[in-house]
Amino acid sequence: MARSPFSGMMFRMDAQQPGGAMVAVYSHSPDGIRYLLLHNSDYAPGEAGDWAWGTPSGCREEGEDISACAARELYEESGIRGEPEPVEIENVNWAVFTLQVPWGTRVELSTEHNDFAWVTVEDTRTMCRPEGLAISIRTAVQAVDDSTTRSS
Repeated sequence: MARSPFSGMMFRMDAQQPGGAMVAVYSHSPDGIRYLLLHNSDYAPGEAGDWAWGTPSGCREEGEDISACAARELYEESGIRGEPEPVEIENVNWAVFTLQVPWGTRVELSTEHNDFAWVTVEDTRTMCRPEGLAISIRTAVQAVDDSTTRSS
């Protein structure tokens, strides 16, 4: 059975939307763009599966602005402070943000995670499951690709 990072959380059907946010953190490494993935501590280190790897993300608190939610979750889960850029925040259940950081940025994990990795876009395709999570990450990667193309 797939484990979800949201098990044990109650969602109200009338809750504000989007209900939470994910932040695709990326950096320009010497070998190209790398994305930060966090490993869910509900899994043993190195274990794969649905929700095992993902980006900093979490639920929106009551009355919280969705951009504030993205920044808060980013800091709580990775220790990275920043102002994530919105990619998809309207008419979605889960908002998508990106944040570029310098290569070598320090990551400080919360107890929600037991490992992290800076991975290629190809790695995100195999490590990030289920499909809903993969779709959000593809949306973020496309935004990064588009911004990189425009700035070239």
